[in-house]
Amino acid sequence: MRILITGGAGFIGSHLCEFLLGKGHSVIAMDNLITGDLGNIKHLFGHKRFSFVRHNVTEFIHVAGPVSAILHFASPASPRDYLEHPIPTLKVGALGTHKALGLAKEKKATFLLASTSEVYGDPLVNPQPESYWGNVNPIGPRGVYDEAKRFAEAMTMAYHRTHRMQVRIVRIFNTYGPRMRVNDGRAIPNFISQALRGKPVTIYGSGRQTRSFCYIDDLVAGIYKLLKSRHNAPVNIGNPHEMTLREMAQEVLRLTGSRSRIVYRPLPQDDPKVRRPDIRLARRVLRWQPQVPLADGLRQTIDYFRKAALVR
Repeated sequence: MRILITGGAGFIGSHLCEFLLGKGHSVIAMDNLITGDLGNIKHLFGHKRFSFVRHNVTEFIHVAGPVSAILHFASPASPRDYLEHPIPTLKVGALGTHKALGLAKEKKATFLLASTSEVYGDPLVNPQPESYWGNVNPIGPRGVYDEAKRFAEAMTMAYHRTHRMQVRIVRIFNTYGPRMRVNDGRAIPNFISQALRGKPVTIYGSGRQTRSFCYIDDLVAGIYKLLKSRHNAPVNIGNPHEMTLREMAQEVLRLTGSRSRIVYRPLPQDDPKVRRPDIRLARRVLRWQPQVPLADGLRQTIDYFRKAALVR
């Protein structure tokens, strides 16, 4: 296949580029580099089946020649990023999704949308199944990301129903691994970078709020299985193992050997108290479930931060 990945220089997008090239596909990575980093894909330059286009997908997208699939991953994804870029976040969810769907329609390509567990908001149901409609504050500071993704899902399904397009929607739960940014602002990059520098490890809130962390290799494998499936409705991809943020901070301290202390700061507005995917649908339809143990994934991520991220 010849595959376009918007947001191809981002954390997840760059891993998808690498994975798909490894499967023998041709890949076009597209990114405007607001939060993406060419360093994530520099090792792919020169590959005969890889190309990069710097472009803002909220504007008209042109790709010459056939395209088999479009994977729409362009968007700020961490709270720090979308709070700094609220309007671009809304625009890429609305205008960017519209432009990418239009290209998929023109090329008769399968369209895969990177959605998020944030569509569930601060959930009143745990774990969260795909049938749950969510508990989202549309006008809160996090609403720019939550509603952008919810709108993108609605538009994707409208194109599916109206134009009978093949679409896929992956609801991505907390994912970690190499190529996350040191200043990403999410829990694991914060904990690792603070621990390695000997700084206090910051937890927002009591630390009793829960998350479920999926290693990037597992996520990418699940996305590929979804792309190859015929399932047009949303599918959760994430690790159902639930733990508190305090437990995660303690695990990072253990694996880094850091003597940093844990400090607590006020919880940001609308920050979810629980987050855990119900992956029964992924198990049944995709025959997928995560394989990488937390300690193994964290060691590889810590290794990356030691060797690369902290010296940038």
